[in-house]
Amino acid sequence: MNGEPNNALFLKYEEMKGNPVGQIKKMEEFMGCPFSEEEEKAGAIDEIAEFCSLSNLKNLEVNKSGSLKSMKRQTNSFFRKGEAGDYVNILSPSAVERYSTIVDGKLSGSGLTFKMCC
Repeated sequence: MNGEPNNALFLKYEEMKGNPVGQIKKMEEFMGCPFSEEEEKAGAIDEIAEFCSLSNLKNLEVNKSGSLKSMKRQTNSFFRKGEAGDYVNILSPSAVERYSTIVDGKLSGSGLTFKMCC
């Protein structure tokens, strides 16, 4: 890739879901804002992972009962199942194929890959 490769951090949903604590540590290292030993021992990273979990965010009162009047849409419509690869249950097979082709083309030569479902 062109540019400064150390100025971007790519996080994949599957990795965030599978190892949120490890990915939070990766973010803190990238940003140069490490947690102190005391914060780690006190469970700060685990608390952040839990607070930012999809199940917690879905259950926040604002996300259960709020709405965005400007969009005339309930906020709970912004959440899906949170399952990796679930897009194949939403998109048609031809849309999945087109999406895969676009992603492959855009990422070609970057070293960044995504495990595409089906």
